[in-house]
Amino acid sequence: MLQQILALIIIAFFLSRLFWQKKNGLLGINEFIFWLFFWIIAALAIISIKWIDELVAGLGFTGSGIEVLLYLGVVILFYFIFRLRLRLERIERDITKIVRNIASNNLNSKK
Repeated sequence: MLQQILALIIIAFFLSRLFWQKKNGLLGINEFIFWLFFWIIAALAIISIKWIDELVAGLGFTGSGIEVLLYLGVVILFYFIFRLRLRLERIERDITKIVRNIASNNLNSKK
């Protein structure tokens, strides 16, 4: 129970920072909505951890609900890292094309 209360306090802190960043214009609406849903879902998962434990046991897993949530969280993080890496690769390609285009235009204008 103490762990749940601490986790909810931490989530409340992150939510307050989220609203502060939105108020100061540091976040776009899409990013704000994403993180708002993320933290709300995290809070709901913490509140309903006993139900998740029962669900996990009913599905035949030997671990507790918090372990399953942890594994799921790690999988989701790896997916986000993968997507971020793909986006970074695309940005690097675009920057390379732009730099080549600028260099080519500068070379042609000097002739």
